[in-house]
Amino acid sequence: MIEKTPKNVARVRKHLRVRAKISGTAEKPRLCVFRSNKHIEAQIIDDVKGVTLCSASSVQLKLANGSNCEAAAKVGAELAKRALAKGIEVVAFDRGGYLYHGRVAALADAAREGGLKF
Repeated sequence: MIEKTPKNVARVRKHLRVRAKISGTAEKPRLCVFRSNKHIEAQIIDDVKGVTLCSASSVQLKLANGSNCEAAAKVGAELAKRALAKGIEVVAFDRGGYLYHGRVAALADAAREGGLKF
């Protein structure tokens, strides 16, 4: 369940504004990022069908510390590898209401280096 702290409420409102403009399709799915204090997750979603095409997280990769930029880069690289295996090359990046900085930027850069285009 999403916490109702003022900071998280503001993030969710920002995310809803972004989601009003970005939607994933079969040709260009949405790469959505979720960041918590301990871990980071990313999913590639087809919003038309409402299905997750592939995902990666610091929990799945069993990283000792999932709350740093190195972990985010490993998650981004793994997500790119899984996406390319399913034939997904172009995505729309959804930062989830977070600033494009730190772990979110590290994940995005690693996904780009892994072969995803956005």
